[in-house]
Amino acid sequence: MTDSANSARGDLRLTRITKSYGDFTAVDDLSLTIPEGSFFALLGPSGCGKTTTLRMIAGLEEPTVGSIHLGSTDITTTKPYQRPINTVFQNYALFPHLTIFENIAFGLRRRGLKDVDEAVNKVLNLVELPHLAQRKPTQLSGGQQQRIALARAIVNRPALLLLDEPLGALDLKLRRQMQIELKWIQKEVGLTFVHVTHDQEEAMTMADTIAVMNEGKIEQMGSPADLYDNPKTAFVANFLGQSNLIKGSLVGTDGDSLIADLFGQKIALPRNAHMPLIHRSLLESDQRNSVSRFYRLLLRVMS
Repeated sequence: MTDSANSARGDLRLTRITKSYGDFTAVDDLSLTIPEGSFFALLGPSGCGKTTTLRMIAGLEEPTVGSIHLGSTDITTTKPYQRPINTVFQNYALFPHLTIFENIAFGLRRRGLKDVDEAVNKVLNLVELPHLAQRKPTQLSGGQQQRIALARAIVNRPALLLLDEPLGALDLKLRRQMQIELKWIQKEVGLTFVHVTHDQEEAMTMADTIAVMNEGKIEQMGSPADLYDNPKTAFVANFLGQSNLIKGSLVGTDGDSLIADLFGQKIALPRNAHMPLIHRSLLESDQRNSVSRFYRLLLRVMS
C-alpha cells in the first residue's frame, strides 16, 4: 500500500465523506471529484468544514465514514507521510535555522537524494528568488516566505498540493499580486492545487472550479462565472456578491411561464430555463405540486 500510495496519480475522489466529533458533524456526506491538473477551491465561511476536508485529504484527520481515492488508489487510511501530497500552511512553517536553499532541499534529502542542486535551483528560478538562496527565513518579507514555502512543496513533485489559506497573512496589495503568481505557477508545473479559503476574491481569481461549502455540505460547485451568474441558493448568492432577495408567491401559469406575485406586481418567469433569477429547486417543487400552494420565491436582481 505504501509504494502504491506514494506513486498514486490521477483525479482526487471523495466519496460520501463524513467527519464527526461526538454529536457535532463537521463534514456531512460530501462527495466530489477534483480533476488532475486543475486549480480547485473550497470556499466558505469559518466553520463550514472546508479545513476539516483539507485535513482529511492530507491524512491529518481520518473520515468517520467514506473513502478518499487518488486515481485508482484508496488513500483513506494511508499515513500523511506516505501520501504524494504536500501542504502549504498559512504560517509557511519554514525552518528558521536553515538557509532558503536547505529549506527547499529538506524534503529531497529526507527521501535520500544526494544531488539536490539542480532541482532546488529550478524551483528557486520558478519563484524568481534564486538570489536569496543563502539567506535565512527571518531575512525575507512575507511574500518571499510564501513563495519559498510554495517552492519547498512543489520541488517534491507531489500529485496534489494543498493550500490552507496561504495568503491570509499578507497585506491586500501583496495578496492580490500573489494570487496572480500562484495561478501562473500552477499552470507552469501542472500540479493539482486544492485551495481552501474564505476569501471570495481569491477563489474567483485563481480557481478553475469552486465548491461553496456551508454547514459541512457543498451548496454549489462550478466555475467562478457560473456560480456568480447562476447561484442555486440564497446562501451562494449572498456569499459571492451583493444580492436583493425578494419574497413572493407563485400564483399561476401561462404556457411555459410561471406567474409570480411580488407585492401586487405580477411577472412571468420561464419555467424550465436555467437562469440566474430563480432558485431552481423551487421550480422543481412547483412541477410536483399545485401552483396554488404558497412558495418563497428568491430572486437575484443583478445590478
